[in-house]
Amino acid sequence: MQRVTSARVEVDGSVVGAIDRPGLVVLLGVTHDDGEQVAETLARKVYGLRILDGEQSASDVGAPLLVVSQFTLYADTRKGRRPSWSAAAPGPVAEPLYVHFCGVLEQAGAEVARGVFGARMQVHLVNDGPVTLLVEA
Repeated sequence: MQRVTSARVEVDGSVVGAIDRPGLVVLLGVTHDDGEQVAETLARKVYGLRILDGEQSASDVGAPLLVVSQFTLYADTRKGRRPSWSAAAPGPVAEPLYVHFCGVLEQAGAEVARGVFGARMQVHLVNDGPVTLLVEA
């Protein structure tokens, strides 16, 4: 998760999701044993973390979030020079959890922009601080 002043994600040269004011970019990785409860816990934690200016959270100030699926967060680079992606959940498992995570944020009142699951995306952001956190359930 990164605190940003603005961000956008493009697919094939077209903007598919963007936030144009201070908020958060969430790069969401899903592994095999994640489930809806993990997605819900993470969504609530992300939305409530007090990492914005004045020690406020996105939920405190209505800051937008750009959520991008990123299986590469589960890369295993311990052996050789080619990462293994075996710890990342396959698309049929990960995509519904990505959608559920975004839905939980939206139900909580968050403004959520999204990438396109499984697409090759270009993420443009202006990291504020810089502030980057690894958030786990």
